[in-house]
Amino acid sequence: MKKEMRRREFLKAAAIGAGGALSLGSPGILAFGAAPKGSRLVSPGCRGTKVKVARIYMGNPEGLWPKPNLDLKSEVRFYEKKFEELKEELSDVDFVVDELITSPEQVEGIKGRLKDVDGILLIHLTLRISPILEGILAAGLPTMVFAVPFSGHDWVRFGELRKQKLGEKMECLLTSDYRQLAAAVRPFRAIHHLREARILDNTEDLPAEYAEAVKNKFGTEIIKVARQQVLEAYNAVDINEATAEADRWIKGAVAVVEPSREEIIKSCRLALAFQNLLDQENATVMTVDCYGSMYHQLPAFPCIGFTRLNNMGLGGICESDLQSAMTYILFQGLSGRPGFISDPTLDTSINSIILAHCMGTTRMDGPGKAVCPYKIRCIMERQEGAVAQVKMQLGRKVTQAILIGTDQLLYFTGEIIDAPDIDRGCRTKITVKLDGDAETLWKNWSDGLHRVTCYENMAKDLEHFCRFKGIKMVNEAV
Repeated sequence: MKKEMRRREFLKAAAIGAGGALSLGSPGILAFGAAPKGSRLVSPGCRGTKVKVARIYMGNPEGLWPKPNLDLKSEVRFYEKKFEELKEELSDVDFVVDELITSPEQVEGIKGRLKDVDGILLIHLTLRISPILEGILAAGLPTMVFAVPFSGHDWVRFGELRKQKLGEKMECLLTSDYRQLAAAVRPFRAIHHLREARILDNTEDLPAEYAEAVKNKFGTEIIKVARQQVLEAYNAVDINEATAEADRWIKGAVAVVEPSREEIIKSCRLALAFQNLLDQENATVMTVDCYGSMYHQLPAFPCIGFTRLNNMGLGGICESDLQSAMTYILFQGLSGRPGFISDPTLDTSINSIILAHCMGTTRMDGPGKAVCPYKIRCIMERQEGAVAQVKMQLGRKVTQAILIGTDQLLYFTGEIIDAPDIDRGCRTKITVKLDGDAETLWKNWSDGLHRVTCYENMAKDLEHFCRFKGIKMVNEAV
């Protein structure tokens, strides 16, 4: 218990020691909008702005189902209580339009207010709301329909509508679970996060065509950061702050194996520089071409700095892997949790894939949540630098994905059955038993090595997001 408290103190102090711009807060649940006081994060991965959602209740006073003479205003009040119960999960959301609509004519009156929203949440109250629904779908915006049993028979057309041009950005949650009202907003949050995101790429070779395509499709900015700018940020960090940061990492570790204290101090000084750079540029993600144009061009390897950013609700991405960076932002927007970039290797004998990388994240459940044990090690294949070797939690469902270009998402799901600590491969490793088939997975594998792993089965959330953004979603293990 004592050691655990030291870890909490060190992580919280790490953020404060870098200028107080961000704080990890206390352990426990960190809701999407419940960033600690003084933080510039509205929710993990997003600075300064809330998700804008239009919440529209659709009801027909003559609908007959679920019963004649239904009090529509009373129904709205019932839902308002359900939303109040979910306020921690929705505290980064502004319902900028919040209306009960009972006729197609009313839809025309609100269309001008819909143009700037991230998505529309339609709550189905009664029978015979199809004209209202079709009028809203005509706006061409991401639209989620929430309908509990006995809302009305209009659902029989939902599948048909989704196949038409009118319904190409329509998704539905037909459920009695009112907690799914929060799930309904997740794809809107991811859309918002990607549009607001700024990625700093420390490289000599920024792929301009990809950066332009991402900006056009999602709104995400990718900004090249020169080596000199990183060096200036590094030199501006007080060595005493870097030393204190390093000592917290060392005290919090299960063990320090290869790296010297001096190496860890250099890594922590670079880590504090990364946070300062993100603050200066109002950015959320940092990546470095650490095995390419920036190899041995910086005073330290960036791994601890990336781990630290991920723990804080920002993002640190290995090897200037911009596709992984985009996937990371997507996962973070949907779940509030960081991703784990990996170099996979398969074991078909147990229908599993081993996901490995030297950089691990100690707060895989997100800022303020439980901490994974870690050792401080060197980079395996380089035998240099300092990294956090993290032992992830067994039994957790996980989703692996990679966003290819701007129009395809490859993914598969499974469960963590082991966290091997062996002297082969990268430092942090998890063995994932696949929900699909390992033989099928390797035969279908394409588009490079890396995949990004996030806790929980997020296939349904990804499906909703991909439909809204016109992205083909492919399960590689099926």
